[in-house]
Amino acid sequence: MASALETLCGQAFGAGETDMLGVYMQRSGLILIAACICLLPLYIFSVPLLKLLGQRHDIAEIAGRFSLQIIPQMFSLAINFPTQKFLQAQSKVTILAWVGFVAFVLHIGVLFLFIKVFKWGLAGAAAAYDISGWGVALAQVVYITGWCQDSWKGLSWLAFKDIWAFVRLSVASAVMLCLEIWYFMSIIVLTGHLDDPVLAVGSLSICMNLNGWEGMLFIGINAAISVRVSNELGSGHPRAAKYSVFVTVVESLFIGIISMLIIIATRDKFAILFTNSVQMQKGVSDLAYLLAVTMVLNSIQPVISGVAVGGGWQGLVAYINLTCYYIIGLPIGFFLGYNTNLGVQVKSSSPVNSRNILHDLSLHPLKRGRKR
Repeated sequence: MASALETLCGQAFGAGETDMLGVYMQRSGLILIAACICLLPLYIFSVPLLKLLGQRHDIAEIAGRFSLQIIPQMFSLAINFPTQKFLQAQSKVTILAWVGFVAFVLHIGVLFLFIKVFKWGLAGAAAAYDISGWGVALAQVVYITGWCQDSWKGLSWLAFKDIWAFVRLSVASAVMLCLEIWYFMSIIVLTGHLDDPVLAVGSLSICMNLNGWEGMLFIGINAAISVRVSNELGSGHPRAAKYSVFVTVVESLFIGIISMLIIIATRDKFAILFTNSVQMQKGVSDLAYLLAVTMVLNSIQPVISGVAVGGGWQGLVAYINLTCYYIIGLPIGFFLGYNTNLGVQVKSSSPVNSRNILHDLSLHPLKRGRKR
């Protein structure tokens, strides 16, 4: 939901309307706090919900206690994400990197203290999670109030103005991302019903882990192109935005090709990082070529998603994700996975081509300029 700030703060900064950045940040914070309150029942009643979904009772009880203990961390995100997007829109990412690095180091220390020294177990892990979450959020707030005087003018009643339009854009942003994340979760669930589910889920999970490693690079590129596009559109320079997109696509495609070549060259070896099972290694090797192709195709998608966020076209991408993942991808994967010998290979690749083609079409609105 905080992705709405990438659109509005980025375009406001590009247009020189720096006074509005703080207002947008406060508005997003209010919406995210309300969203956290709406999500509270999922955390509070997670035990019966997990049992209803068929989870083992002992695991459900443990997960339920952990869910209750990390409620404070959830509310920290309502501060963390708006302040993060506020700084990103102004290209002040160095401070975010330092805050993240220091938080990571301290988090390891606190985890060791709570779990190994104090013997608090899972409760200690939850406490460390809460402390780290609020530490990052408060550090960003301190930096904004102390070193962003041009864009932070203090609390304002304007945060409550036009809030419903902001809610619509926030919801569209959430739907866009959730449809993508939930799809991969659905794939894991469906894969568990194939023949030899342990091998199928294990090999697919290893491939998705590697894809996730590459994806971390593209998350950064996604944020960068989102800021660049929103800034350029805000300043009335759609041609510069198009050029930025072209350069970023070439850069991402180069990274994707390098990743593909590494996967192909090590197709019989990289699974050793995750498992000692020879059978599992063979299953991963069988998926290696599909994983390699997926890495190339997925190198473009985050860039296009970043462009959509920068231009304020989250609703369009939400429909694209719905079409490609759930109307095309899942039915094809379900049919071929259960009615042919392809199995998990279909489920790992069925939505990729259609999704990237439709995402490419979302570049067309760039010529229209700034989102209002």
